Amino acid sequence: MVAGWRANRWLWCAALLGAALQVVAAEPRQAAARHVFIVGDSTASEYGAERAPRQGWGMQLQSFLDPAAWQVRNHAQSGRSSRSFIEEGWLAPVEKSLSRGDVLLIQFGHNDEKAEDPTRYNEPAEAFPQWLMRYVALARAKGATPILITPLARRKFERGSKIDQLLDTHGEYASAVRTLAQREGVGLIDLNAASMAWLRALGDEASKPFFMHVPEQQQADDTHLQERGAVLVACLVVAGWKALDPPLAKQVVRDTDCGARDTALEDRRTQAHPSLVVNVAGLARQQPGPHGGAGTTTAYPLFADASGLSFFFRKRVLHKGAGIGLHQHDKDEIYYVVSGKGRYIVDGTIRDVGPGDAMLTRPGSSHALQQAGEDDLVILLAYPKTAD
Repeated sequence: MVAGWRANRWLWCAALLGAALQVVAAEPRQAAARHVFIVGDSTASEYGAERAPRQGWGMQLQSFLDPAAWQVRNHAQSGRSSRSFIEEGWLAPVEKSLSRGDVLLIQFGHNDEKAEDPTRYNEPAEAFPQWLMRYVALARAKGATPILITPLARRKFERGSKIDQLLDTHGEYASAVRTLAQREGVGLIDLNAASMAWLRALGDEASKPFFMHVPEQQQADDTHLQERGAVLVACLVVAGWKALDPPLAKQVVRDTDCGARDTALEDRRTQAHPSLVVNVAGLARQQPGPHGGAGTTTAYPLFADASGLSFFFRKRVLHKGAGIGLHQHDKDEIYYVVSGKGRYIVDGTIRDVGPGDAMLTRPGSSHALQQAGEDDLVILLAYPKTAD
């Protein structure tokens, strides 16, 4: 009996183990993260804290990508051209690590233009694309995907009679990258064009804080980026990458609605409804509590006369003892409490509200709002305009 029980026990354990192995085998294995390698120059490279606030766009690329899907390997080096990056051995660790399914982002040009330095210079017609093809060939040999990137635009404006003109300082070098990509069937992120459109839309003065214009460090650098510039340029790179590979969008964890169209300046000149900035100081309107409410309020109708706006937006101050009377809604309405305290009554329930609380009243509901305490209750409210 004992021997039989032992035999049955081992059979039972074996059956459980087999079932467990089947369950494990049935569970899909999580794919390992792929790698995106960056080779390039100082506009993309890493910097230590001692160089703050200077950053390369490669330092911000990971913030846009799901780390479970993509891991960034930034090998960009300051001061290198497509030639010197290889001749100095910086490509060797990339060659060692690059694997099938990875992506190689290739951005050079800034230092290839330096004719005064033969260790870095490459003329744009033949030498520059020939060196770039070394990177493309390596990626393809490894089963990785090469993506060429035109050089980041310099922030160089020339004073014009009506508007400052952004100069294209990369000219033939950006064109050489575009031509090479088309000829060899390589994916292209036209960062030069995207960053030029972005800079034109910003203009001369407004673009300075994105670059290393740091008065306290006595720097006025129109090539290298601060953090806000590095983030924006990384956004442009990811947006271009998504355009080449639409499924990538599922692995991007931040929005990439950044930059501007080439037509931004013309769009601005011809827009039907210009953008506006107002100050509430001149808008104050003393009013009794609306909808049969008690006390006195001050209303600030924001952009009430702006053409083409589909909603009303206003600030209202309920002074001590004031309120908005009960009324039933036939439209959506949002209240946001900026400061003070109040009692929000909606569909027969009472809720104490204060700074940071937001209230949405839907059609069919009825609500009222009462100021509470010693301080004014300040709210922002928005609701749609109705057709006449």
